[in-house]
Amino acid sequence: MIGGGLAGLAASLACADAGARVSLFEARARLGGATWSARHRGLEIDNGQHVFLRCCEAYLGFLGRLGVRDRVALQPRLRVPVASPGRALAWIRRGALPAPAHLARSLLGFHLLPLAARLRAARSLREIRSLDPEDARVDGVALGDWLRERGESDAAIDGLWDLFVRATLNLSAREASLALAAKVLQEGFLSRSDAADLGWSELPLGQLHGEAGLAALRAARVELCLRTRVDALECPPGRPPALRARGERIAFDALILATTHEETARLAPPEAGLARAQLLALGRSPIVNLHLRFDRRVLEHPVLAGFGTPLQWIFDRTRAAGLETGQYLAVSLSGADAWVGRSSAALRGVFVPALAELLPRARGARLEDFFATCEPAATFRQAAGTRALRPPARTAAPALQLAGAWTATGWPATMEGAVRSGLAAARGALAWLGRAQGREAA
Repeated sequence: MIGGGLAGLAASLACADAGARVSLFEARARLGGATWSARHRGLEIDNGQHVFLRCCEAYLGFLGRLGVRDRVALQPRLRVPVASPGRALAWIRRGALPAPAHLARSLLGFHLLPLAARLRAARSLREIRSLDPEDARVDGVALGDWLRERGESDAAIDGLWDLFVRATLNLSAREASLALAAKVLQEGFLSRSDAADLGWSELPLGQLHGEAGLAALRAARVELCLRTRVDALECPPGRPPALRARGERIAFDALILATTHEETARLAPPEAGLARAQLLALGRSPIVNLHLRFDRRVLEHPVLAGFGTPLQWIFDRTRAAGLETGQYLAVSLSGADAWVGRSSAALRGVFVPALAELLPRARGARLEDFFATCEPAATFRQAAGTRALRPPARTAAPALQLAGAWTATGWPATMEGAVRSGLAAARGALAWLGRAQGREAA
């Protein structure tokens, strides 16, 4: 196993649970991949505010395997307040009716848009139910273009549709793949009434994934090779595959490469049949996170979404960060190309006044700390046309499988997608081992 992110963790445990002997190589000193935490100015902060939905069954199963399923919060019923400067809160919440009617009252009552725009959005949502996310023609269209063809306004696309899409696809609704947006909306909002109930970690993510993953791997007797960078892979025909690390060549019966698409482009051997240019064409999309510490509570909700403001999603992470007095808020900015490279002072000049516009209590509170973190390559760029660029788990070298949220899972690059990719790679590797062992026995 090369890579200790969620995909690599899920694949390693699945293989170990099936009786395989597993070695995991990770270049960093920690596990958890793109989800990590660090101690900063007295707070335990996450690099990003990763959330999930009730429909993320593979991820919830993964948490159960790690023994931390009870350390996440999951809403009993979807209920997200949406704030806009100078206006009363709107709500995205589900009612008692079966899907998709469970959202009708919430959508039609979304007073931040004119009634005509709400009706058009409801009509567009009905049409999305009939789209096939596996259709390459659907993937070749940007959601924003598709919505404009149906008379949707810029305010609706940049406001309401961004609420549904940006946080999961890490790209604006204007740019995002229609196929991936349809997948998100069908699975999360149109399939069953409870699918979009929102969940988040009550622990720092470094504990939820990294530390719990480390304990689970050790209990499963997985050999851990941390701080070990893999320099090359080899898949010679008729011979066991191997990797090179620390100047040594180590052979295995099968390999799972669970790294980023860019690292995979570097490591994949020619026998894998992967086009390096195709992998790199997946691109990257950044996430910027803002961290604000106040001397008192300024937000009464655990999560708040923004409309008509540069603020996107705001989370109360006070308890998870270990703060005993005041309040610590984390602001997640997905698809954050416009904010990458900005200084902390420049970001503060934009977002602190914007927060005061949304939260009246913040106007009289003392801001004790403000800083920003950035993941420049948080996900691949989930724009129109990327479906054709995402390879399956199986490669042309039968003993080599791929894992990662960027592979062809059918899901966007989320924690759910990462876990699903790891499980798919594990199934492929175990099937190959079974065939290889069968040939040896014969």
